[in-house]
Amino acid sequence: MIELRTPAEIDEMRAAGRFVAETLATLRDETKVGTNLLSIDRRAHDMIRKAGAESCYIDYHPSFGASPFGKVICTSVNDAVLHGLPHDYTLRDGDLVTLDFAVSVDGWVADSAVSFVVGAARDEDLRLIDTTERALTAAIDSATVGNRIGDISAAVAAVAHGDGYSINTDFGGHGVGRTMHGDPHVPNDGRAGRGFPLRAGLVLALEPWFLATTDELVTDPDGWTLRSADGSRGAHSEHTIAITDDGPIILTDRSFLGVD
Repeated sequence: MIELRTPAEIDEMRAAGRFVAETLATLRDETKVGTNLLSIDRRAHDMIRKAGAESCYIDYHPSFGASPFGKVICTSVNDAVLHGLPHDYTLRDGDLVTLDFAVSVDGWVADSAVSFVVGAARDEDLRLIDTTERALTAAIDSATVGNRIGDISAAVAAVAHGDGYSINTDFGGHGVGRTMHGDPHVPNDGRAGRGFPLRAGLVLALEPWFLATTDELVTDPDGWTLRSADGSRGAHSEHTIAITDDGPIILTDRSFLGVD
């Protein structure tokens, strides 16, 4: 069921969005060559506890997960792009890292992701990350009253295809509210003018993600981490937004913190 939020409810959701934004900005700043993925999870767990927030991940057990996730943040590295289960791995120079984080604050959820490189970056990794970020901007710009879900999907696809990347539509954006995943599904490819009409009060997590040379995924033995089928690298950018009559509001905006 697709739910629309009142202006007052959207205001209440700002606290979750701000906390997610601040946490990702902090973790990105602290994540360096030599950082262990389990340390990132412990740091995120500590920040959640101090804020009185609630993790959306730790007990999460959807049909595609082998077991409850058990951690509070997704840490995907290099050829891993989604649902990266933190494990005992120490980041190396040039690793491409994606942090994906969702929490509930006072009963409202926000969800966001950021990709970056630790140490010396390869040009092709920076190009891939830039494509996800520009696709996210295009998606947000298309999230206006009067458009449709397909307009968001088409905007994402236009950026990706324009840069030469293929698209997997198994996982994409989604509704956000009292729970992390709700209707509607927002694929990263689609036809403009099709799908559910966008209305004021619709809150969405938009999340373009692409792999360098494939659109096929394989699942790690941990039952969660999704990697490219050919070993090529992946990147993922995500924001939670609210559609209003005055345009989209980025609830997880990090720009006020002086970061993208």
